[in-house]
Amino acid sequence: MWFFRSRFILVFLFLAAGALLVAFNYSYSDGNRAGYVQKFSKKGWFCKTHEGELAMTTVPGTAPVLWEFTVWDDTVADQLSEAMGKRVVLHYKEYRYLPTTCFGDTPYFVDRVEAQND
Repeated sequence: MWFFRSRFILVFLFLAAGALLVAFNYSYSDGNRAGYVQKFSKKGWFCKTHEGELAMTTVPGTAPVLWEFTVWDDTVADQLSEAMGKRVVLHYKEYRYLPTTCFGDTPYFVDRVEAQND
């Protein structure tokens, strides 16, 4: 009996590890978004992540569309902190079905920042 139970647990752990491997190595989408970073902070009780909000405007005077994102890399987080209030282009990858919010509050993970000159 214990042999079948231990084999079941082993197969379950193998499948869970495979699902995590796929979730972290294959992004659902990637692209760029341009706008102004209006909020950026480090959040979390146990797992601290950098969370931000980008205000995207198409025409001056219209209400901006807000886009929330997460940053894993500390150097990218430092670049974003320096670019607050400036127009930026953020390159992101979207990862779906991550198991917990320990990886970030959003499925959008920014990996590159380009500051635009006004």
